[in-house]
Amino acid sequence: MDLQDAMSVAASGMKVQGTRLRLVAQNVANANSTGLAPGDDPYRRQTITFGNVLDREMGVELVEVKRTGVDPSPFPLHFDPGHPAADGDGYVQRPNVNTLLEMADMREAQRSYEANLNTLALARSMVQRTLDLLR
Repeated sequence: MDLQDAMSVAASGMKVQGTRLRLVAQNVANANSTGLAPGDDPYRRQTITFGNVLDREMGVELVEVKRTGVDPSPFPLHFDPGHPAADGDGYVQRPNVNTLLEMADMREAQRSYEANLNTLALARSMVQRTLDLLR
């Protein structure tokens, strides 16, 4: 693998981790978004899946977003009879977003993004050193 390939792999990693961070931010922003009327579903947690794709031109595997989906876990119930979305028993469905899990996911995505950024910077530095030697 040459330096250009390494930079392409790192850039694809940065791109998917950026998408992952946006999805986590969306989940956290909607962690308290309930339905507006009885029977309305609250916000459902979004998920992301990665996959490898072969770049035949370069001969390397890059990472890409395979798909985004929703978390099928059930909505937790919260007793709040005064809420507009409360059912007949006074329970409101809350989003299935666990902010602690989202923060851990965000931290992992941030570290992966930084690792890819460092790889990209190192490859770029090596290219620059090579050019300096050739002068």
